[in-house]
Amino acid sequence: MDRHDGGGAAPTGAAAHTGDSLDERIRKAFEERPKSWMYNLAIAVVVVGLLVWSGAGATESSGTGTNGGQIALNILGGIVHPDTSLLLNFGTTGVPYALLETICIAFLGTVVGAIISIPLAFLASQNLTGKVVSFVARLVIMAVRTVPPFVYGLMFVRVTGPGAFAGLLTMSLCSVGMVCKMYIESIEDLDVRILESLDAEGCTTWRKIRFGVIPQLMASFVSTAIYRFDMNLRDATILGLVGAGGIGAPLIFAMNSFRWNQAGSILVGLVVLILIVEFISTRIRVRLARGE
Repeated sequence: MDRHDGGGAAPTGAAAHTGDSLDERIRKAFEERPKSWMYNLAIAVVVVGLLVWSGAGATESSGTGTNGGQIALNILGGIVHPDTSLLLNFGTTGVPYALLETICIAFLGTVVGAIISIPLAFLASQNLTGKVVSFVARLVIMAVRTVPPFVYGLMFVRVTGPGAFAGLLTMSLCSVGMVCKMYIESIEDLDVRILESLDAEGCTTWRKIRFGVIPQLMASFVSTAIYRFDMNLRDATILGLVGAGGIGAPLIFAMNSFRWNQAGSILVGLVVLILIVEFISTRIRVRLARGE
């Protein structure tokens, strides 16, 4: 008996005609597609032309008579061949000391900013304080966030003089805006049922905070502070350009005096520092997220 399995039978009749017509329609649509390669080529030519034209403005650098491309190559050469005497100098004029000062500015600025942000965040949380108090607190936080870190750095350098303390104050104030925003989101996501159960058991306000609020917020607050520390570490480098301490000042001095090997050693140390801090902070945040 010649019996064909249903799954292996070849399509015949209307089914085969439908399949052929579908393939034919696909092929026809592909052949009739808009020919836009000329348009894309014209855009590419225009973009390349604009890049070449704009690059012509970098032929001279600050009236020094040095070609901009040559300066870029000098910077890359300084990174490839850093000044090891400066990189391994553990005195106050070496790269390790400047990196340590940058870490201290970023860390202490994060700690102070995170502490200041806690009461502000609670005041700005609408589920705890109401609309009026929350609105006023949010206005204060918004005003703090409006001013860029560079402007804060210039202000504090004028007030306290150049140095690490100006950088610390700048980092603290700049951290408040972003940290408060993250803290508010965590506070408004509190599970109020836990607080209601503690209240039903007759717990005092302190006990409700100790056993109902802090356990819910601790991991989120610490994770936010660590994330802000990563940002402050980079901002502290920029603040050194205005005299607010850190490694930014020796970096700009080395580049202005065309000591590319010294600038390269500073950049190498900064890159290594950021990679190490990023690795450690990522591991900590992952452990906090998993509740370990």
